[in-house]
Amino acid sequence: MQSLEVRIMKTKWKNASSLDLNGENQQDANGLCDMITVLKGRRPGSTPNRDSGMWAHSMTVQDYQDLIDRGWRRSGKYVYKPVMNQTCCPQYTIRCRPLQFQPSKSHKKVLKKMLKFLAKGEVPKGSCEDEPMDSTMDDAVAGDFALINKLDIQCDLKTLSDDIKESLESEGKNSKKEEPQELLQSQDFVGEKLGSGEPSHSVKVHTVPKPGKGADLSKPPCRKAKEIRKERKRLKLMQQNPAGELEGFQAQGHPPSLFPPKAKSNQPKSLEDLIFESLPENASHKLEVRVVRSSPPSSQFKATLLESYQVYKRYQMVIHKNPPDTPTESQFTRFLCSSPLEAETPPNGPDCGYGSFHQQYWLDGKIIAVGVIDILPNCVSSVYLYYDPDYSFLSLGVYSALREIAFTRQLHEKTSQLSYYYMGFYIHSCPKMKYKGQYRPSDLLCPETYVWVPIEQCLPSLENSKYCRFNQDPEAVDEDRSTEPDRLQVFHKRAIMPYGVYKKQQKDPSEEAAVLQYASLVGQKCSERMLLFRN
Repeated sequence: MQSLEVRIMKTKWKNASSLDLNGENQQDANGLCDMITVLKGRRPGSTPNRDSGMWAHSMTVQDYQDLIDRGWRRSGKYVYKPVMNQTCCPQYTIRCRPLQFQPSKSHKKVLKKMLKFLAKGEVPKGSCEDEPMDSTMDDAVAGDFALINKLDIQCDLKTLSDDIKESLESEGKNSKKEEPQELLQSQDFVGEKLGSGEPSHSVKVHTVPKPGKGADLSKPPCRKAKEIRKERKRLKLMQQNPAGELEGFQAQGHPPSLFPPKAKSNQPKSLEDLIFESLPENASHKLEVRVVRSSPPSSQFKATLLESYQVYKRYQMVIHKNPPDTPTESQFTRFLCSSPLEAETPPNGPDCGYGSFHQQYWLDGKIIAVGVIDILPNCVSSVYLYYDPDYSFLSLGVYSALREIAFTRQLHEKTSQLSYYYMGFYIHSCPKMKYKGQYRPSDLLCPETYVWVPIEQCLPSLENSKYCRFNQDPEAVDEDRSTEPDRLQVFHKRAIMPYGVYKKQQKDPSEEAAVLQYASLVGQKCSERMLLFRN
């Protein structure tokens, strides 16, 4: 299918350069500026493409931020946007909210596996490929049932006996005086049964209440499951610290209780605590993560380019079954090192600046994985990850995502508006891409109104239809839709002009359709900031 050419440029002038479009070198006009992009359009009446794409020589980070917030993504210097309602597998832009992120049980398992490997050199047995994450909800439900059904918790049985005795005494005030003695003997029996792991309903109590008065003491007292969980959790705390909190509680004149104040030590560990947990001095391995600018390439990036390429080559051969002669170094550079994003280091931005970077994972002095990322005004955008297949057992795909979430939180401390982690595309019908939805809380981008919607609200709709409009307001529209195409900026014959002026010089009827298609895809803001090259 023949492609139309739509070239976007900025106002900083450069010499003419060449583009590679569909395998053919296209010579640009003289005096091109520092942003040149090619938009793949279609001829009127032809079958629509399933994605629209642009080749960009350079682009500001704010322009790209606005584009990805309209469903665009980049691969090297190629920037593309799926045609959501026409492709077989709609790709929804997904972002995680790192400031509220809490690692799930599966995430913690991966982090602990890495720590054990670094500390003791432990290598897990069995299959160690990156598996989709368990949802936070599944973790919570499983945890609740484990607490309810675990009857063999070791606890302070004397305290338990005294507490039950006190509660039964208060319930049996009108009973005979000898009843408490019999009950106390029964509680000793309860203690024996609980300690042995047998269920408490096997306990027999001799005292029978009068009809209509008091509780049936032949049966265990009724308690809610939530109560049981709290009780056992705090009994465990008492066992761990029998003298500290319990003594302080009794000093106020209260009897021993099953519900001491909540211990600070019982708070869940943060993501940073789990990642940066201290290792012993004689640790088996050392892991270091370095962030190096890939475009324009820093000296550190240039020095490690060959080693990084060799890791990528092995990754492609083993994981994706590529032949040994591919990819070439030039293909690797074009795909994962070249970037259209201009480097920016504003004073209120992150210390490393904005733009494109490689996050290198160094183990004992050698690179074992590389995460390709973009740092933008509002987010860290994950582009790609590749790793040495020899270290697949470390679940590096999951581990690197958690490190990138922690990195986003770190950048947010200085740059408050940088508070999201973009994970690329979420494809509900593809299990290999569906796992991204397990990094909660996260949002999906509505493909029609370009607003963010919590993923929990989107999933029911996606179960019924592959393509969905997530915005439930039927009156809502794209706020940045192209409403004034004549204000779109065009570069033609070495001159900048509004599209309203340019179109008066054109006689080709297909020209207007191509320009309007471009305007609708990039939105009003970008169409006014960027120049559309027409030759």
